[in-house]
Amino acid sequence: MNKIKIFSCSEAANDFTKELCDCLKIPMGQINSMKFKNDNNFVQILETVRDHDVYVVQSNVPPINERIMELLITIDAIKRASAKRINVILPYFMYSRSDKKDQPRVPITAKLMAEILEAAGANRIITCDLHNPAIQAYFNINCDMLSGQNILQKYFKSKNLKDMVIVATDAGSSKKAYKYSEYFGCPIALIDKRRAGNDDRAIATTVIGEVKDKTAIIFDDEIDTAGSVMETVQILEKFGAKEIYCGCTHGVLSGPAIERVKNSALKELVITNTIPLLEEKKLPQIKVLSIAPLFAETIRRLNEERPLGEVLRVE
Repeated sequence: MNKIKIFSCSEAANDFTKELCDCLKIPMGQINSMKFKNDNNFVQILETVRDHDVYVVQSNVPPINERIMELLITIDAIKRASAKRINVILPYFMYSRSDKKDQPRVPITAKLMAEILEAAGANRIITCDLHNPAIQAYFNINCDMLSGQNILQKYFKSKNLKDMVIVATDAGSSKKAYKYSEYFGCPIALIDKRRAGNDDRAIATTVIGEVKDKTAIIFDDEIDTAGSVMETVQILEKFGAKEIYCGCTHGVLSGPAIERVKNSALKELVITNTIPLLEEKKLPQIKVLSIAPLFAETIRRLNEERPLGEVLRVE
């Protein structure tokens, strides 16, 4: 690896950053982050980055707005220390769900995030499974989107589950479900779901397809409060599914999500570590897979000026 440094932007990102560095067999960059008594953030880079390829890792652990400010200040510190390139690693892109103007007088915060990161001095963004892939077009700098799909597929393949059916939680996710079903060579089923008003409450009514006595697997890009997934689990249980699994890239798991998972018929919820799973959120039902090696390989290829096609490809 040639003239490369990787820094963790906050304590929340330390574990992911350390795993990246272990994969690449390089030490973590030394950085001092603190907050003054007046609540102002301070960052100092404790080693030279002049003419280096620098990677900054930030996590999505709350408070989110605090994490954004930490990231912007760190980028500025690295820029002023004369780094050659500043690459921002956001395993989960903040505000990715605010990606369009779907109501009157609302912001497109994902676009604002792209503009702020670029203005701060970032030269490249590396992220994973954006809520809307079109967010990549919000940037005038390179934005590489990795995917957790291959990792999830390989994990479930290793379980040798029988009588599988891939379940699309709504019509919008049917295309993704079809891709998973092609990989596993199994049928798909679709939940007929309606939303009530503007409160994000999903109401599942019936199943299109056969799930009785089958092992049902739900795939999604993220699970936030788990309300939508629980509606799906309940209707699958009602229609006689033998076992129910769920796999997603981003385990946001906010609000009542953990309690809902704990009290559900889910056999297993499989997530990746794009967002750290806090100790109080750990359950026997939740399995965490590491996506850090995929990010590490991306860093290696960028540093060695090799193509990214293989790491970006979804099988």
